[in-house]
Formats: sequence, structure tokens, C-alpha cells
Amino acid sequence: MKGKKIIPLFFLFFIFCGCSSAFAQELPPKPNPPKLVNDYAGVLSVEEKNVLEQKLVAFNDSTSSQIAVVLMQSTGEYPVDDYAIALYRDWGIGQKDKDNGVVILCAMADRRVAIITGYGLEGALPDAVCKRIIEQNIKPAFKQKQYFNGLNEATDVVIKRASGEYTADEVGGDEFPAGGIVGIIGVFLFIIGLSFFIQYHRVKRYAILNAIDFWTAWQLLSAADRRNQRNSSGGWFSSGGSGGGWSSGGGFGGFGGGSTGGGGASGSW
Repeated sequence: MKGKKIIPLFFLFFIFCGCSSAFAQELPPKPNPPKLVNDYAGVLSVEEKNVLEQKLVAFNDSTSSQIAVVLMQSTGEYPVDDYAIALYRDWGIGQKDKDNGVVILCAMADRRVAIITGYGLEGALPDAVCKRIIEQNIKPAFKQKQYFNGLNEATDVVIKRASGEYTADEVGGDEFPAGGIVGIIGVFLFIIGLSFFIQYHRVKRYAILNAIDFWTAWQLLSAADRRNQRNSSGGWFSSGGSGGGWSSGGGFGGFGGGSTGGGGASGSW
């Protein structure tokens, strides 16, 4: 009886592996040298690609979030959103520890587009907002064959959303509920109270162990914390190194190994 159950599982495993490898063969390799704007369809001019690349590199340098623009003729037999998800994971867009990437994939012959976000940007770019960017920014421009304009506007919105410069209603979303604001304030107050509680008991324990009064213990620990903070922050501004997959200026340093849960949207023009 056990043998009869195991055989189908082996078949399913080999079928899955075969499908995965076939999909992988259809994906373009990770760009070398690394680039954020990859036009395999040849629809953008050199100048247009440079303008987009410089803007996205600057955003990557300042935030570590990565927006990849990929233009290709067709995704073949695969739906554009499935293809974009597979490409995102294969290239590792965004930082590994933050998953703060976005891919905008356009299949020009199919007239299909997908925006896929990493886990870390799903809050700033929920599915409804990604759909709205497609409908309001990409679709109208692409219908007029103004491909650069559509991508330039779309990436502007993505950057502003990811930077917190847009509120939900500025891109046509629902207003933030009042209950949500109250909840955020409550969480904020709880965190402050918890921090004071932890610090109070930390100082009290230090005072008892060192046989000193509470206020002296508080001052000593505060001074030690400030020294530790200065020492640790010094590493962030050291010259001659860059972290993760992002560059310290001049060009794109490469993708950082991020992943996605498949959030985003797709559409056609």
C-alpha cells in the first residue's frame, strides 16, 4: 500500500523539476554588467535608458530599494505576472534581508505588463496601487507608443510611494481609516511605555549590582549607550566600501538577493 502512494509522489516531483527547469531556460540571465533598465525589445533609445538607469541607481543608492525595468518581446506561453515573479526570484531583486525590490516587466508583442513587489514593499505598494499605476501611468502612454514616458511616470510613482511621499488618496486609494490612526498611536504609546519599563529595570539592576544610587546608574548607562552608538554608526560612513548589492555611487552594483511573495498586479494596453 505504501509503494502505491510513493510512486505518484516521485512522478509529481520529477514533473515539477522538469517544469521549473523549463521555465528557468526561458528567463534571460542576470544582466552582466548589472543594470536596472534592461531593454531586450529595443524600444528605448540610449538616452532614455540612461535617464531611467541614473534615476533608479540614485534611488537604490539612497534607500537600497531596487526597481528593475525589463522590456522584452514576449513571455511566450507563460502569463506575464508568473513570468515576472520567476524573473524577480531568479535575479534576486532587492536586498536579501529587506526584500525591498520591484520589477516592472513589459512584454511588448503581447501588450502585457506586470508590476511585482517584494515582501518589504507590499505595504507601500499594495496590489491595488500597482494596478492603478498600470492603468493611470503605463497604459495611456503605451497606447500612444510613448514607452519612455509611461515608464518614467510609473517609476516616479513607485519611488514616491516607496519613500512615503504619497498618501493613499493621492493615488486614488481609500482614505486611511480613523481606527487605524488610533491603533497606530496605541502601538506607539505601548512601545514607549515598554521601552521605559525595560530601561528602568535595567538601571535598577545595574545600581544594585554596583552598589550605587539609581540616578548615578542611569547616567553611567546612558553615557555607555552613547559611546556604543557612536562606535557602531562610524561603520556606516566609512569610505571605500559598499554593502549588500547596492553601489556607493557611479553605477549599479548588482541585485542583493531579495525575494517576493507574488504581490503586485498585471494588465494590458
